[in-house]
Amino acid sequence: MGKEKLLATIQELAAKGLLNKDELVRAYMQGKGLKGAPPGTHWNVSRVLYYIGGAIVLIGIGVLLWQNWSSLPTSAKILSTFGSGIAAYLVAVLLSQDERFGEVAQAFHLISAFSLPIGLSITFDAAGFSLASAGVQSLMSALLFASYALSYWVFRQNLFIVFAILFGTWLYYSVATYLAQDYHARLRPDQFYEYLTLVAGTSYMLLGYFFAANKKPELAGWLYGGGALAFLGAALALGGWAPNQNLFWEIIFPGLAFGGIFLSVYLKSRAVLIVSSLYIMGYILKITGEYFTQSIGWPFALVIVGFLLIALGYFTVYLNKKYFSQ
Repeated sequence: MGKEKLLATIQELAAKGLLNKDELVRAYMQGKGLKGAPPGTHWNVSRVLYYIGGAIVLIGIGVLLWQNWSSLPTSAKILSTFGSGIAAYLVAVLLSQDERFGEVAQAFHLISAFSLPIGLSITFDAAGFSLASAGVQSLMSALLFASYALSYWVFRQNLFIVFAILFGTWLYYSVATYLAQDYHARLRPDQFYEYLTLVAGTSYMLLGYFFAANKKPELAGWLYGGGALAFLGAALALGGWAPNQNLFWEIIFPGLAFGGIFLSVYLKSRAVLIVSSLYIMGYILKITGEYFTQSIGWPFALVIVGFLLIALGYFTVYLNKKYFSQ
């Protein structure tokens, strides 16, 4: 096979997602008789260290405020939180102008994204607003969502999409609570938020599909996993527990969970496969505890459940090997 044909084959495999950079580099290194981790491993370790450093900075700010909260004036509280968030954001923007400091910039963005909501809360509280109000929560989340959506529009960094989605989720819950204050009393408070979470999980899955179609698999992956986790968690919670169970949700939940397993094959998402399988296991245990604990046949039911879980585990591993291991 000629060199040009070989390169064309590699391009075709990469386009289909059947070959990644690490596999290609590993094959090259083996062919040259070299050993060692492929490029990117140390880079990933560095990224983790940057984020750990950012988390430690946040913890340090939190401990400082906690130790001196009662003695600090309001201006100092706002400056140390909201001011720190703005400063970290500006530093991150400046660092991101140089590709060598791109990962360091993301660590500063992490500090900013966690500091700004706290700073806004302190600012609104100092101004006399009630933080328990859904309207105030909506306003704060709207400001943060708009800031990060605008940041993505200007800088085109995927990290801003992540923060925009997180603050957009906060905005969604806040606005829904604000608009439905006179209506959601018909439902239990937890039931109201379970339905909201059901919609949020579906939205995450749709966003994941959108990003996958637009060549952003790193965003699609966590959206698929988070969406499946939220949707199936809400559906399971809506089923309730005897004697107040909701038979409709208890009956349809297995279909939703198995649907998630088969959807994972179509979406090529290992996260959806794992989450769906775990929820089916949880559902089986829930039904067993709900209907058989007081029955003479409970030990027999446990044996059946054990075999079902083994079969489900094998089925999950089989799908993982067949559709995802490559």
